Amino acid sequence: MQINFQINEETLQDCINISVGLFKPLKGFMNSYDYKNVIENMQLSNGKVWTIPITLDVNHETYIKAKDSKRLNLFFNERNIGFVDIKDCFKVNILSDLKKIYKTAESKHPGVKKEIKRNPYRIGGPITLTDKSLHNKALNPTETKAFFKSQGWQTIAGFQTRNPIHKAHEYLQRIALEQCDALFINPLVGWKKKGDFSEEAVVDGYKAMLKNYFINLNVHFDTLKTPMRYAGPREAIFHAIIRRNMGCTHFIIGRDHAGVQNYYGKYEAHELAKKIINKHDIGIKLLLLKEPFYCEKCSQIVSDNTCGHHEKNIKRISGTKIRNMLSKNKYPDELFMRKEIADAIIKLGDKKFIKD
Repeated sequence: MQINFQINEETLQDCINISVGLFKPLKGFMNSYDYKNVIENMQLSNGKVWTIPITLDVNHETYIKAKDSKRLNLFFNERNIGFVDIKDCFKVNILSDLKKIYKTAESKHPGVKKEIKRNPYRIGGPITLTDKSLHNKALNPTETKAFFKSQGWQTIAGFQTRNPIHKAHEYLQRIALEQCDALFINPLVGWKKKGDFSEEAVVDGYKAMLKNYFINLNVHFDTLKTPMRYAGPREAIFHAIIRRNMGCTHFIIGRDHAGVQNYYGKYEAHELAKKIINKHDIGIKLLLLKEPFYCEKCSQIVSDNTCGHHEKNIKRISGTKIRNMLSKNKYPDELFMRKEIADAIIKLGDKKFIKD
């Protein structure tokens, strides 16, 4: 028996990302064994490192029907786009599992708040997209790898961000360019929490950077559509795996990667990364870089590894303060953000930030 199920845009994007290989080695939505292993051990059943569960949640009626079915037909906007070969139907303990992923089950955490709304009923199995035109809605690893090869780049550092570029980001990116043949700036433009910078703000800010400062450099820019989880250390590894699949050989993990508020330690993502790479080869080298800041004594952007001056000489580059100033159409100090970047963002008016 076959059954039909309407999916939302985010689930559609998961299907696309699985189908094109962005989520390799996943070939579909996780079964209960993989799900539990990822929650408990950050590994799939085949032993490969994976830190964020990718599952298909359904309503109770579909869940009951699926137990006696072999195929779940997927519909988006009333159009059949593919199907899942049903291999497993299971129920999850949402709050208990979220605490292991996010280190909290507090609903004020944006990732937790979003996940709590999902149904606990899950269906696992390989997916097949019958509508191949949907592949145009995702970065295709085959294409990114081919592009890197066409440029003669052998080592490429991936840079994940959900924000427009400021001087701390620029510092990390230039370090990567010193170590690798090229830099792949790959902002995430899927779901983000209310108050975060919009896709337009991130993209327009980077366009200004590429036009004015990264000219004639081995820098490639493209966006990645997948939701922010705000899962801190686990999400840092997840982001690295995605960039590995795109053809990156290196990946930058900075201060509080994928963090939000004070849920994770400043370098907790570094600590998890070290534990994982000491035991596993995840197919990509991790550049664990310290927080950049401006030192008045050194008169430049530095980090703890390159500056030992007293805190009184240090000006921290705060993304929160930069966001607050831009929200009032005020220009951040050029020590922290280049004027061209701020110009591009301020011109967007009320489109600078996510409202819903």
